[in-house]
Amino acid sequence: PVGEEAGMRNYRHIEVRPIAGALGAEIHGVDMSRDLDAEVVAEMRHAFLEHLVIFLRDQTATPLQQLAFAKKFGEPIEYPMLKGLPEAPMVTPVVKLEHERNNFGGIWHSDTTYLAEPPMGSMLLAREVPPYGGDTMFANQYLAYEALSDGLKATLDGLVGVSSSAKADVSRTREDRLKAAGEEIKVMTAEHPIVRTHPETGRKALYTSDAHTAHIKGWTEKESLPLLRFLWEHQTRPEFTCRFRWRPGSLAFWDLADRALRHEIQ
Repeated sequence: PVGEEAGMRNYRHIEVRPIAGALGAEIHGVDMSRDLDAEVVAEMRHAFLEHLVIFLRDQTATPLQQLAFAKKFGEPIEYPMLKGLPEAPMVTPVVKLEHERNNFGGIWHSDTTYLAEPPMGSMLLAREVPPYGGDTMFANQYLAYEALSDGLKATLDGLVGVSSSAKADVSRTREDRLKAAGEEIKVMTAEHPIVRTHPETGRKALYTSDAHTAHIKGWTEKESLPLLRFLWEHQTRPEFTCRFRWRPGSLAFWDLADRALRHEIQ
């Protein structure tokens, strides 16, 4: 609704600067190392729902302050595949080691769809970045769904995707880390509708990705792939995306419930 969307843009405590037409906005006037007022958190939540991924710049928060900031928006959980920091187990370091040639998350994906209850969102805070490259792209899955024909929307209605944590292209880097640490690699699977309705906005979005969707429930992998491959290519069309360039102290917070797909650039 036009009126509601216009109302969401009337921010009093923060400044919101969209970075692309499809999704994404930088939030200014927020220091995540401080205890934020409820009004600031509420406006950030509005911006999060409106823009699907929001960014902060020049942040100096410690891991414990980052965790306290995350708790303003929901109950944090531990990442199931890698260990978190000793002082903050729910904060997981994402580091590309010198000998590694595959970046972490270098394929279009939504985090942890192999869990029965994936988290509402994810946050990533940059400490060190390369002099160039290493950008992250996000894709709006509301727009991807809405651009489909009525016939394909009817076909997708009721279809369920089976997600796995073991698809090789996305899991290679973390599997290497687990093997090096001598830890067991656990394969997790979960089922989710190919089309999800966001619990807060009520909008429908595609909920599948090349990284984790193994096949459609009740279909063989061979039967599933033609339709899934079409969706994976469609849902990352340039007009659905934004691109974010990192600097030290940059934070990204993206919505997993509406499917802000994410892709790390090598």
